[in-house]
Amino acid sequence: MSISDALSIDPNSTRAKILSKVDPDSFAWTLPIMRAGYAGRGLVYLVVAGLSLWSLWQGGEAEGTGAAMRSMSGSVGALIVTLIAAGMFAYAIWRCIDAIWDLEAHGASAKGVVARIAIAVTGLLHGAIGVLAITSLGFSSNSGSSKQSMLSQIMQTTAGQLAVAMAGAVTIAAGVYYIYKAASQSYRDDIQANHFTLHWNPLLRAGLVAQGVSVAIIGGLILYAALTLDPAQAGGLGSAFDWLREQSYGWFLVIALCLGLLCFSLLCFVNAAYRIVPKATDGSVQNLTARLRKKGKDALRG
Repeated sequence: MSISDALSIDPNSTRAKILSKVDPDSFAWTLPIMRAGYAGRGLVYLVVAGLSLWSLWQGGEAEGTGAAMRSMSGSVGALIVTLIAAGMFAYAIWRCIDAIWDLEAHGASAKGVVARIAIAVTGLLHGAIGVLAITSLGFSSNSGSSKQSMLSQIMQTTAGQLAVAMAGAVTIAAGVYYIYKAASQSYRDDIQANHFTLHWNPLLRAGLVAQGVSVAIIGGLILYAALTLDPAQAGGLGSAFDWLREQSYGWFLVIALCLGLLCFSLLCFVNAAYRIVPKATDGSVQNLTARLRKKGKDALRG
């Protein structure tokens, strides 16, 4: 099977031409880093969503990433947080390697360069989560107020306010992109086709939608903070939970988002096990898109 058929890409495209000149064995070393990174990312969402659901069951509130990691005590909690940090650093390294070596074969066009920059930025943001995980082992309760103070200082000038507003808008766009990937199911291009991925696809889509919704809400809160010059309005996943809780049927919305983020955790673990790295594959495995197209053609012939 050719690499173009396996990955369901146009054999005449620039991407196919790039991959045709690549020796997959030369990039096999990237796979362990990729698997560790996605596993760590999955662990983050598993912990945050799982602890939030448990807290809600006990009559408490859903918590953000930092609060969830700070809530884990004892040697087991420290081990989990350490694994999360290691996974986030691995994911950050993986995304930077992905961008530098162009493992997705985006090419050197303007569109390809933008895609690679976005990949690297995503990696750096997850590296920040790794730092948060490490510091949570001895986390200070004043951290939240210090972040608000820093944001307040940034928004003292018009340029700073504009920068925060742009950050919010870009974050909203990232959330919309997650939802688009779920709607178009383009994420199937990166996942191996097998019995599990074929039959659990609805949960994978639900996970992407939940991630998109949470990221878009976070972006909206950042944008609102910039427009109102109120840094207290900005925040991460914990703030998104707080905002949802204030809406009609807020408790149910928070539970639905937590369940969706558990699905996103599953998607991360699926990527850890079955993600296809284009420059590290020889075409011996099909992605989900190619398998489903083949099934559709076989059905029509039948």
